Amino acid sequence: MPRFFLFALLLAAPLPLLAQQPVLPARTPATTPQAKPQTEKPETVAPAPALTLAEAIRIGLENNYGIRLSRQDVRLAENNVTRGNAGQLPTIDGNVTRSFTRNDVRQESAARTTASEASGAKSNRLNSNLAGTWTIFDGFGMFIAYDRLRTVAQSQQQLTRATAEETVADITTAYFTVVREAGKIQSFEEALRIGQQRIDLTQARADVGVGAKVEVLTARVDFNADRSALIQQQEALKTAKVNLNNLLGRSPALDFLPADSIVVSRDLGRETVTQAIRQNNPRLQQARINTQVAAYDRKLVRASRFPQIGLTGGYGYNRNVNGEAFFGTELTTNTGRQLGFNYGVVASIPIFDGFNRNRLEQNARIAEDQSRLQLEQTQLQLEAEAEQAYAQYQNRLQLLQLEEDNILLARQNVAIALERYRLGLLTPLALREAQRTQLDAENRLLDIRFQAKQAETVLRRLSSGLVQEQP
Repeated sequence: MPRFFLFALLLAAPLPLLAQQPVLPARTPATTPQAKPQTEKPETVAPAPALTLAEAIRIGLENNYGIRLSRQDVRLAENNVTRGNAGQLPTIDGNVTRSFTRNDVRQESAARTTASEASGAKSNRLNSNLAGTWTIFDGFGMFIAYDRLRTVAQSQQQLTRATAEETVADITTAYFTVVREAGKIQSFEEALRIGQQRIDLTQARADVGVGAKVEVLTARVDFNADRSALIQQQEALKTAKVNLNNLLGRSPALDFLPADSIVVSRDLGRETVTQAIRQNNPRLQQARINTQVAAYDRKLVRASRFPQIGLTGGYGYNRNVNGEAFFGTELTTNTGRQLGFNYGVVASIPIFDGFNRNRLEQNARIAEDQSRLQLEQTQLQLEAEAEQAYAQYQNRLQLLQLEEDNILLARQNVAIALERYRLGLLTPLALREAQRTQLDAENRLLDIRFQAKQAETVLRRLSSGLVQEQP
């Protein structure tokens, strides 16, 4: 009797559960394959080569078109720094002139009763000379011009350095953008792995009759939503790679895998950064040099008020073959030659030019004042940019510490939720919420870490700490 009662109790136990489920036809073996996790890659796809940040910067410094064009500007400016271009050296010119004439000639004279005529008389002239001039005094304008050329070259060097610093900062940001987008793909792949486990568990529960088909369908819908997000994230990763390849001056279709992770330095000090900006920032250095260029321009205008004294000399050779000469009534040819040196002193004194020098000097003073204002403006802009970047840097460091602690909790929560769901102690909605919480925490951590690194990169760029000068 007790055995019969126990057997009847075991048979009756599932009845309340079955009464709550819809009546379903007998399940036939599934003919469609189960959904595969999206972390698997086709075997036919070859792995992309790894690319480190240092290698990316090296390639960018060699190939980036902005840097290459700026280097050409430096070469032009350095080629202009010569004493000849400043007017300190003499100039020598060689001239050769050869001319031919053919004339009809008629000469009449009171001493002769008949005129002398010649048809087609030929003559030719050869003039050649070497002429040299050398300015020995121009109010010291030639020396001022030479110093100005050297200063302009220094200004262009600072501009090229600033271009290199900014390009390296852009490359660094673009590289870590690729790292961030690749990390988000890993987060979505982890979400798909958890979603696949949820599908398998839900399907197993439905197969034994303790789960509803709607739960299986909901799990698959959520899985497909995660797959859709992964596909969109893959597009974002591709776009990030194209942008980086563009900065590196290579084919946009070239694939690679980032080899470095985002590591944020936590020891940047405000005073250290501010001091480095004042001493090393190339934009600020260029603005200071431009004030010197403006001062040289004003001195050049003032030098033009002084007398100019120069030396001149040359050597000439002239030959004249005259076929139009008459000796009596007969046409003859005379040949004359002349050669020798000539030398002298040339001096010019500006007396009045319609007050144009006054106007030019006033404009030069205005330009000098403008250069000082631009220096102050550049310094203020750099300080404001540094202050903003440092505030973001400090804020992101605090958020980074918070998110690093939070991600551990989110992962632990998902592990517990998945185990409770496996035991039937958690609803699918709660598991999905835990899964979404972890995914959001993963992406938020990547974003915060990227933003902290971005602020660090801005501070290093402003303090000229990204590109080291070659000895």
